[in-house]
Amino acid sequence: MRLLARLFSALTLLILLAAAWLMLAPRPAPVPPVPPVAGPLIGPVDHIEIRKSARRMTAFREGRALKTYRIALGFAPDGDKVRQGDGRTPEGRFTINRVNPGSAYHLSLGLDYPRPQDRARAMAAGVDPGGDIFIHGQPNERTDGETLPGDWTAGCIAVSDAEIRELYAAARIGTTVEILP
Repeated sequence: MRLLARLFSALTLLILLAAAWLMLAPRPAPVPPVPPVAGPLIGPVDHIEIRKSARRMTAFREGRALKTYRIALGFAPDGDKVRQGDGRTPEGRFTINRVNPGSAYHLSLGLDYPRPQDRARAMAAGVDPGGDIFIHGQPNERTDGETLPGDWTAGCIAVSDAEIRELYAAARIGTTVEILP
């Protein structure tokens, strides 16, 4: 019995020493992300990431963040878009599939929403999934440089007119757009 108690004590001591060593062992410093450039966006982009909760959109080329923009979303942005008129911005992975220089909003980049899975979900719910989701500037009747406050679109992603001019020049049909909650 004493032998068993000594073995248990030795094992406990070893576990405590190992835990202390793990806590004190040097760890490699995390690599900080490279911050996006603050100046104008130059050259093409191949991916755009939108974080709805942060109201941020970042343009990437070959995995490197190039520029981050402050955005406005649909008037009811929480959650994924379910149906026409819900005011939500859809979530998921999309592709820019059209551009519109004559948009009612200063320039626009169209997304391939609704995708087949969006249509199927809407059909199962007996609703219209909606469509015409764009990244665009401000309404054309606004003075250039004026930016509407808050979330005001019907489900699109809005930036300033100067920012959409920059992004419109850099994005191409086929650029991927990932919209995260």
